[in-house]
Amino acid sequence: MNGVIVVGAGPAGLTAALSLARAGIPVTVLERERELAAQARSCTFHPATLDLLDELGVASQLVAKGRVVDRVQWRDRSGIVLAEMGMNRLNGLTKHPFRIHADQTALTPLLLAALSAYPGVDVRFGTHVDGVSEGGTGIRVRVGHTWTRARYVIAADGAHSTVRGSLGLPFPRSAYPTQALRVFTDSPLDRLLPSLAPLTYVRDVRQSCTLLALPDHWRIIFKIPCDATEPLSSPNVSLLVRRALPGASGPIHVTGADRFGLSRGVLTSYRCGRVLFVGDAAHLTSTVGGLNMNAGIHDAVEAGQVIAAVLGGFAPPTALEAWAWRRRAVLLQRVIPRGEARLAGVRERD
Repeated sequence: MNGVIVVGAGPAGLTAALSLARAGIPVTVLERERELAAQARSCTFHPATLDLLDELGVASQLVAKGRVVDRVQWRDRSGIVLAEMGMNRLNGLTKHPFRIHADQTALTPLLLAALSAYPGVDVRFGTHVDGVSEGGTGIRVRVGHTWTRARYVIAADGAHSTVRGSLGLPFPRSAYPTQALRVFTDSPLDRLLPSLAPLTYVRDVRQSCTLLALPDHWRIIFKIPCDATEPLSSPNVSLLVRRALPGASGPIHVTGADRFGLSRGVLTSYRCGRVLFVGDAAHLTSTVGGLNMNAGIHDAVEAGQVIAAVLGGFAPPTALEAWAWRRRAVLLQRVIPRGEARLAGVRERD
């Protein structure tokens, strides 16, 4: 019987696997895709998340690959700075008094490389989980016609979780009355807009936006109506950018754009028997502030720790339920209220 099976090789799944491997627990990761995701999704890592990744031995490499955000700025459309906050206010509270802007695709290869140092780890790409079935002292996972047994399963297989569906768990979702438009530019906004911070909120009664610096480009995030259907043509997007940032000293070159709806969904419990749910398989949020992926990484680290403690005889099985309650409470009491309170100024996609 395998120790633990992790379904999904995204940030949450690989983090959970590394947490388990470092505790000496045999772990198998099953990922339906043939390789790590190449599409950029989340791009923000918060100080507390960096501290957790530091404990796993990958934070310094991630910091080197990302853009350090050591100050946050608010300005109006004309370019007047309304307020600015240095993140050095966190000195002494964290080892990382800053945010990092980097695609999640910068993190997952680091986690995968770290896992390769542990002999009890087996990562299988191109492996689609078709179902799970619990019984006795373990749980069975079906891939095709083959069943594999494990002590526990961590489901990190995303918003459309196969594991969740195979267990018949409802995952009600509600849409927010807005969507977000994400614009990519390779223009140096910090040169075109003097004194611009790497994270800047532009406030305007007609069209607010958020500017995020990444290592090789900037992202501009707009809130737009849910029923907006205008084509994302380069002229349309460029016009929106020019209207939002009239103070730019030169042209802003748009390299791409996409839009996405904002929704909310939370499992009734992050635990179903011997299955623990983490990340998008457990929750979706408005994505404001990049909180959903960060919450998923915290889910994953703690899930690995609590399973290791139970398997090692250092905690009773009831610790699993305590973990599930605690992580869900964090989402409902802190993550979602914080995101929804700031939704009027969509800040970034998670």
